[in-house]
Amino acid sequence: QVQLVESGGGLVLAGDSLRLSCATSGLSFRTHSVAWFRQTPGKEREFVATIFRIVSNTYYAPSVKGRFTMSRDNAKNTVYLQMNSLKPEDTAVYFCAAGQPIQSTATSARGYRTWGQGTQVTVSS
Repeated sequence: QVQLVESGGGLVLAGDSLRLSCATSGLSFRTHSVAWFRQTPGKEREFVATIFRIVSNTYYAPSVKGRFTMSRDNAKNTVYLQMNSLKPEDTAVYFCAAGQPIQSTATSARGYRTWGQGTQVTVSS
């Protein structure tokens, strides 16, 4: 059974940094891609970043590219999202998701089958 547990959220000031962690179990990074999405009340989940299975290539949403960095530690079965230069508009619940998306669904929530419970990130101005 695949399980994902996010941690690392919190309340920070604009310009600060945070690192989110997604501890995984029951999956292999050789077969599963892992992504970060975020969601604010009343809106759909928004793609943030993904790290592809096997080769660990990463892809970012334009809104976070250059500020956020996604990585994974194969030995710890954990994926990270380093968030720098945070802005108030980054405020959201951040979700970790795992799955086997094809190219056309890699940035879509429907491309990922398993989700974590989410962690709140609040950026104050």
